[in-house]
Amino acid sequence: MYRLLLATVLLLMLVACQNTKRELKTVPEKQVKADAISILKLKQIPILCYHQIRDWRPTDSESAKVYVVPPATFKAQIKMLADSGYHTILPHQLEAYLSRGEQLPPKPIMLTFDDTCEEQYSLAAPEMKKYGFKGVYFIMTVSIGRPRYMTSQQIKSLSDEGHVIGSHTWDHQNFKKYKGEDWVTQIEKPTQRLQEITGKPIEYFAYPFGLWNQEGIPELKKRGFKAAFILAEKRSETDPIYTIRRIIAAGSDSPKTLHQKILRSF
Repeated sequence: MYRLLLATVLLLMLVACQNTKRELKTVPEKQVKADAISILKLKQIPILCYHQIRDWRPTDSESAKVYVVPPATFKAQIKMLADSGYHTILPHQLEAYLSRGEQLPPKPIMLTFDDTCEEQYSLAAPEMKKYGFKGVYFIMTVSIGRPRYMTSQQIKSLSDEGHVIGSHTWDHQNFKKYKGEDWVTQIEKPTQRLQEITGKPIEYFAYPFGLWNQEGIPELKKRGFKAAFILAEKRSETDPIYTIRRIIAAGSDSPKTLHQKILRSF
């Protein structure tokens, strides 16, 4: 009887030990976010910024042609990226790479579009789809539904197809001058509207004109943004995830020139 009791106790202890081991295996390791210094040491990921995609007009100045990419040029640039082996990534992948060191696909690149122009939907999205590319659309909400700008339905369609919708303020005012109610008008209300359109959280922000200041970053954090994007300026030494660099893909850039810019800038 004593031997039977002892064997039962030992068996119960063994089962309990095995269950504990199984439970321990299912507990995920705590992921520690990298500090600013570590993030700044990481290799920067190429990010392109597009605005208008249309043919040049006689009235376009030379400076305007930087921001206006003819459709044939855009198609050639996108084909070059595909032929060169680039794979598009989205902001959550970039944020995970920067914060937690998660792996990215080979030759990652991000394609971003500012200002809500309609051809970003009707021309850019179909062209990217040919190569399995996804993009990030930073929407200026004052323009939604106006002539030559995207409608709410088009924005939702982009979101539903796997592109990311981000905020680009209400009417493109200088972020460095925001105070008081500006945070509601330029940040909170546009974010709410975009969330209503897409049915998804709006977690990424692009500064108008690429202009930013350190004092404004806590305001973005308080409103739930996980990352923010500038242009080619210097990044914040304390908040690099809120000052992620991009370069303009210019209308005058041949595929070869754009490729050289990517390699030189990142």
